[in-house]
Amino acid sequence: MPEASGDGELVVLLDDEGRPVGAADKATVHTADTPLHLAFSCHVVDRAGRVLVTRRALTKKTWPGVWTNSFCGHPGPREDMVDAVHRRGRDELGLEVVDVRPVLPDFRYRAVDASGVVENEVCPVFTATAVGEPRPAPGEVAEYRWVGRTDLALAVSSAPWAFSPWLVLQYADPRMHDAERAG
Repeated sequence: MPEASGDGELVVLLDDEGRPVGAADKATVHTADTPLHLAFSCHVVDRAGRVLVTRRALTKKTWPGVWTNSFCGHPGPREDMVDAVHRRGRDELGLEVVDVRPVLPDFRYRAVDASGVVENEVCPVFTATAVGEPRPAPGEVAEYRWVGRTDLALAVSSAPWAFSPWLVLQYADPRMHDAERAG
């Protein structure tokens, strides 16, 4: 397996069938020719049922300043996906989460941002419940809001250009809404 450089975070590379075929340094993966790799998205709710949305930091390589789901990340090689969700919640939002559940286990997308950088991910989607209030890392999150589920669904459908493409695609899947109603 290759050694990591930069921030040291490795991402799992996948073949077209979604099987692991190696790893690469995250800092080198996201380009105009991004290889298929493993990631995850998490939608966090509070005890009142509101959804946490975040605005990506302006320094992010892809989709800077765009509103999106609570947080995303990449599991490391051989890292359990739910463990990765917990780790990333702490790293990105300073937030502990509980009740992590898969919602869209087979979610996969490819999108190109305005700078030409490609996201190309098999990206299972989870929901979780927040324990406490976020304390976001400034290099990850510019701002956040707790919003009602209906309000978020309406905003995403009314103004998809204001949100990350993965959030728009996730909200287009009826299973996302079924999970929110059940949660």
